[in-house]
Amino acid sequence: MKLDRLYPLSHAPVHFHFRQTPADFVVTEIPLYEFSGEGEHLILRVRKKALTTWQMLEILSSHLGIRVRDFGYAGLKDKDAMTIQYISVHKKHEEALKNFSHDQIKILETTYHNNKLRIGHLKGNRFFIRLKKVSPTDATKIGSLLKWIAENGMPNYFGWQRFGREGDNYETAREIIEGKRKMRDRKKRDFLMSAYQSHLFNLWLSKRIEISRLFDGLKPKELKDVFVWNDEIIQAVHKEPHFFKLLPGDVLQHYPHGKLFIAEELHEDAGRFKHRDVSPTGLLSGQKAKHATGLAWEIEKEFVEEVPAQGGRRYAWIWPEGIEGHYKKEEWHYELHFTLPKGSYATVMLEMIANREVRGRG
Repeated sequence: MKLDRLYPLSHAPVHFHFRQTPADFVVTEIPLYEFSGEGEHLILRVRKKALTTWQMLEILSSHLGIRVRDFGYAGLKDKDAMTIQYISVHKKHEEALKNFSHDQIKILETTYHNNKLRIGHLKGNRFFIRLKKVSPTDATKIGSLLKWIAENGMPNYFGWQRFGREGDNYETAREIIEGKRKMRDRKKRDFLMSAYQSHLFNLWLSKRIEISRLFDGLKPKELKDVFVWNDEIIQAVHKEPHFFKLLPGDVLQHYPHGKLFIAEELHEDAGRFKHRDVSPTGLLSGQKAKHATGLAWEIEKEFVEEVPAQGGRRYAWIWPEGIEGHYKKEEWHYELHFTLPKGSYATVMLEMIANREVRGRG
């Protein structure tokens, strides 16, 4: 299926079968910090399969006779997978959990901590993915693509999961913004607005990759016929060492976390980007968001709308870590292991490899 967003490489589609099941898709949460081993909160390392995080918490809360909100958690994990994540609950429930048993939930280990886990308190996620029906030719292509990603990184698109099963919930948000539809359910409304912010971000990122591909494939003399930018900027951008080209006025952020700042010294900032010290960010349209300036703003403003939600910035480019690939020729299976920062999508990495839409379910 054709992609509605651009990726850095323009290779022919790579063929494989991927189905998001507990056997072929495993997600392991990486905590933001080490747990202290003491305190009033019991930390549970839990393995679940074929359940959402909410469904798991409902089962555990029913067992303990408490409310779901009494649990703490760092991230919401997928239903169509085997996932290992951390949750917290007051340690007074430790004894009652010793006789807990469920076919889809297993408590792997416990420890203690001073604080309740909060959403976002995770460093990232480690993925295991099994691709099937991979020919030896496509396996070789996957190996080469993994090397490129390990060296250069990948765009940080929001995955298709963000936009609902039909992929169009952002359109409902647009109708609400335009006054064509009313939504009284505040939580659902906020979710739809978040999807619309994600949609605008993806459109902007695709445009910036389109620009980067032009700079990657054309000479400065040819680029003058494409862009109405002055020669000095075209030359400076063309010399940048990374595929994704920074523009004057881009909002950069220290990587993998840190403060936002405006790109002013393009040569210096491009070098820092190449060395993974900083990464460009894209806008999440909304209130109190920091905007790009200069030339970067001329691109960004095409994807800015007044969304009634808190705005922000999101890394446009990330670097997966610990990439491992193993081809099982007899079964035509390709097994992948890699780690992504929190909020990044494994299916986006699969799409970059395949250069086509990869859903895995639905």
